[in-house]
Amino acid sequence: MRDFVAIDFETANGQRSSVCSVGIVIVKGGEIVDSFYSLIKPTPNYYSWLCRRVHGLGYRDTKDADEFPEVWEQAMKCVKAYFPFIADGEVPFVAHNKAFDESCLKAVFRAYDIAYPDYEFECTLLKSRKVWPEGHHNLDIIAGYCGYDLANHHHALADAEACAWIAREIL
Repeated sequence: MRDFVAIDFETANGQRSSVCSVGIVIVKGGEIVDSFYSLIKPTPNYYSWLCRRVHGLGYRDTKDADEFPEVWEQAMKCVKAYFPFIADGEVPFVAHNKAFDESCLKAVFRAYDIAYPDYEFECTLLKSRKVWPEGHHNLDIIAGYCGYDLANHHHALADAEACAWIAREIL
């Protein structure tokens, strides 16, 4: 796979709609050509202890952030500069554990009553289980197998970049 958009969300709490940051890495012709990162005011707007412990973000970090519709518009402006028809399946989104990231995207679209464009998603987690059937398949471990040192795990942009490295190797 040479053209795709790697994506990663972090959430504020157990609600999939509570995205509080997004990282996007655009890969065209097998090369990383651009990226996008933003904090997002989550909905619902509260942070669980567990989520804060995982990614380190909290209410103070996102209290002045834009809400999802504004952030998504900015993100899609960046993506559409390279892939104008992404919503029509021109290229897929790629996530490490697409079940999580795709469900977050669908949930936040529902929370804001926005029609979901039925984006295509590929999953590096599922593929990594086929390539390396033994052991753990955490993002940082698989990224390491692909030559990427994920030093800032659970930062949405760092995770999206690690996912892009994995996808270039195994998808």
